[in-house]
Amino acid sequence: MANARSGSLATILFLFMSSAALHKGECQSTTCGLFHYVNSCCVLLRCLFLARRCMILPSGAAQDPVVSQNLVTDNVTVVEGEMAIISCRVKNNDDSVIQLLNPNRQTIYFRDMRPLKDSRFQLVNFSDNELRVSLSNVSLSDEGRYVCQLYTDPPQEAYAEITVLIPPGNPIIEARDEVLSEGNETEMTCTAMSSKPAAIIRWMKGDKELPGKPKVELTYDKMYTVTSRLTFTVSKEDDGVPVICIVDHPAVKDFQAQKYLEVQYKPEVKIVVEFPQGLTREGENLELSCKFRGKPEPQRVNWLKVDDDVPSHAVITGADLYIENLNKSYNGTYRCVASNSIGEAYDDYTLYVYDTAPSTEPAAHDSRAGEGAPRTVDHAVIGGVVAVVVFAMLCLLIVLGRYFARHKGTYFTHEAKGADDAADADTAIINAEGGHTNSDEKKEYYI
Repeated sequence: MANARSGSLATILFLFMSSAALHKGECQSTTCGLFHYVNSCCVLLRCLFLARRCMILPSGAAQDPVVSQNLVTDNVTVVEGEMAIISCRVKNNDDSVIQLLNPNRQTIYFRDMRPLKDSRFQLVNFSDNELRVSLSNVSLSDEGRYVCQLYTDPPQEAYAEITVLIPPGNPIIEARDEVLSEGNETEMTCTAMSSKPAAIIRWMKGDKELPGKPKVELTYDKMYTVTSRLTFTVSKEDDGVPVICIVDHPAVKDFQAQKYLEVQYKPEVKIVVEFPQGLTREGENLELSCKFRGKPEPQRVNWLKVDDDVPSHAVITGADLYIENLNKSYNGTYRCVASNSIGEAYDDYTLYVYDTAPSTEPAAHDSRAGEGAPRTVDHAVIGGVVAVVVFAMLCLLIVLGRYFARHKGTYFTHEAKGADDAADADTAIINAEGGHTNSDEKKEYYI
């Protein structure tokens, strides 16, 4: 407050002395000089009155400034190096003077005049109801509370806080191990230096977020350095996956650094049957292929037979096994083993050699499972078919029997018609239907 009063008082005295010197140069006579001396005294009195009203000079009757809703302003948040706008607004002004003071209470603008020799401050707008000033190329030293002051009785004040944001430097990500082995634990650190306020660091492994342990340090220049430490266990699926350090700060967006994982792991092995596609039978050939992958690439691939030796005429070419003219003595489990500097792994194939193909080919199945003897014919199906045939034949015989029995009775009846009164067989034949005469005796002849 004392600095502001001293500066304002110096300004008024400067105006008074300039006026007195000007009048002194214009008049040389004693009467004229006396007149202008009295006029200068009046000017000084008016200045002193203005100083008293504006509280530039201390006075026991003066009152402290008050915060009023009639004078309003806004807090400002700005990134270092950018521009801040400070606005002092008056809702109801009675022609009172508006001025803007810096955090040291030095006058930046008095109405539309700038006493402060800092060209970064520029007038944007001045009216009875507003004083708006811009501050370019903001630095951390500009941070603080700025005062909007309205010269009333008592004076009114409003405060605008300028907060300067300083973005962190590029994040630095470091790994304890450049090359990892599956199942091992590793550690990474990410550092965001010289920011204000302190940055927040998050970790992502692929699309999964991982928790880190942050550490915040306040440096001598009132900046913050944040270091986050991440510890996790890797698997073979993490090979080639990016680990991302994301820095959240109000002054920057999408600020991150990443590092790709390199994970070594033991081989993965799988045996594929190239031939045959169905059952393995005596006299046929067998071709197996061993598929594998690992990091580093497996350098050794071996074929062996569990609990026995590989047949002497079997051919092994790299990762392939070829056996000609199969027979049952080759039955057993064949194993492919692949190894690298991390470890070894294997896969098994169980061979079962079947008899040569019968007339009725059983359904094919995977011989890898080592299942037992070939499947037998389903006798229940055959028995059912036979039963249906026998039943149909019985039904046919019954129908035919009934048919012939009915037609046989009709033959006897027609044969005897008209022969009821014949005396003998000859007479009956003569009297039968068809123009023969009747006879008293019935006789039947079989031809």
